[in-house]
Amino acid sequence: MNRREFARNAVGVSALAIGGKTAQSSTSLSGINKEKDLILYSHENFYCAFPSVVRRPDGELLVAFRRAPNRKLYGEKGHTHTDANSYLMMIRSRDNGKSWSKEPELIFAHPFGGSQDPCMVQLRDHSIVCTSYAWAPVDSKVSADHSRSLRAKGFVFLGGYLVKSWDGGHSWQGPIVPPSVPTERGLNVFGQPTPALNRGAMVQGRDGRLYWAVQSFAQGGEGHSSVQLLISSDGGETWEYPRVSFNETSLYETPGGDLVAFMRTANFDGHTAITRSSDGGKSFELWQDAGFRGHPHHAVCLPDNRVFLIHGYRHPPYGIRARVLNPECRDFASAEEIVLRDDGGSYDLGYPWATLMSDGRLLAVYYFNRERGLRQIEGTILSLG
Repeated sequence: MNRREFARNAVGVSALAIGGKTAQSSTSLSGINKEKDLILYSHENFYCAFPSVVRRPDGELLVAFRRAPNRKLYGEKGHTHTDANSYLMMIRSRDNGKSWSKEPELIFAHPFGGSQDPCMVQLRDHSIVCTSYAWAPVDSKVSADHSRSLRAKGFVFLGGYLVKSWDGGHSWQGPIVPPSVPTERGLNVFGQPTPALNRGAMVQGRDGRLYWAVQSFAQGGEGHSSVQLLISSDGGETWEYPRVSFNETSLYETPGGDLVAFMRTANFDGHTAITRSSDGGKSFELWQDAGFRGHPHHAVCLPDNRVFLIHGYRHPPYGIRARVLNPECRDFASAEEIVLRDDGGSYDLGYPWATLMSDGRLLAVYYFNRERGLRQIEGTILSLG
């Protein structure tokens, strides 16, 4: 797709030091010294914003950004973040940021509206995935009902999309339209559930899959109702919504100050999920499959700071099981399983709780049944070796 410039006398500015000279810093913050400020790309005809950057294997730097017309040159009062002529652009540097390409390359121009916030991630196979989302211009006098759509002064939301490059950003495939998450209540301009979107970085996990935290909108609302997780096993070509739900969660604080959450799950074959916070609960890491079944859990600190984690086991043979974890609870996948009970009459049992007694032994209590009979409170005492 060809690009067109609209003014003959416009000047592109590439990697100029602000003020024409290097700004030397006389102070150091945590050993980081400021060297200079740079303008990577500027053009008086355009409003540019929302960059992301990746470094190629050969050291080349790629910066993607959103570029729209400078509407003030048209006599308009200002700019919007829904401009129908906003496109995804990219510049390059092959000298560690000293200079940048003067003419940006087009990544993608959406056929139905203006694109926003290109967010790039480079995968281990060196392909690049770039996410964005778009707004469609719609005359306020149209008869179509957009009451369930996100709207903004003459624009209706299109939702998210992705493009992908296999050749260092020289060409792009797409758009790839992701699915809507089940909690989505808003409709896009076509009256369909809004495709997932996010402004922010996705991550390729150790397992090779792409993890993408996406926004979900309330019906016709202006704000975000929730954040959901999408996962891709093929480098962003297709996406699945992990229909794992979490409930009945027990928290434990480690000696290092981490908050560890042991979560019961649904739609996950009974597997335990674990996540942790290292900032006092302000944020939590991506949850992990603990690799064992449990529902639900309770954790107790032992005298040597190891952790006794006990849980119900609602699969044949029904009963109560436990593990002893290291003080920071990071060996959950390798810790040996202890079977306390395997004589339960049905899955309707468990919910254990444990405590250290004054004599140094452990007491675990839970509800139980035998041969599908009367449910009752039972317990197990354990000595510590």
